[in-house]
Amino acid sequence: MKGYCDSSFLTSLYMPDSNASSAVSQFESAGAPLGITELCRVEFTNALQLRIFRNQMTPAQARGASLALDDDVAGGLLTLHAFPAAAWEEARRISLAHTPTIGARSLDILQIAAALTLGAPVFLTFDRVQRKLAAAVGLHVSLGRH
Repeated sequence: MKGYCDSSFLTSLYMPDSNASSAVSQFESAGAPLGITELCRVEFTNALQLRIFRNQMTPAQARGASLALDDDVAGGLLTLHAFPAAAWEEARRISLAHTPTIGARSLDILQIAAALTLGAPVFLTFDRVQRKLAAAVGLHVSLGRH
């Protein structure tokens, strides 16, 4: 695995937004495979459904984005991992050590804990707080406009 993608990265990679061109460029330059977990896939699915709710995309567009992600998993560009059991305790440790000073949210902590537990060398995200937390726990962070 060349790196771990969080849901903000995946959302920009498969849905048009202000970070889409940066996500595509980073995806192409990072090299395959990039890792995701089932948690990331759930967050991605929910982001699609929220865009439908907000009238920002149609159900057909959401299905297309979901199928594109599935195709990249099937094609080996993304590796889908089960959420590692050891990441729960890692997330708790990260929360105790960093949330009082960084203000991270639980799902962001879980994504970072998964990346650490899976041994990802790079963490790809557009989320500002998540970038700060990932760097604080020693991950090399890529991206960063959002």
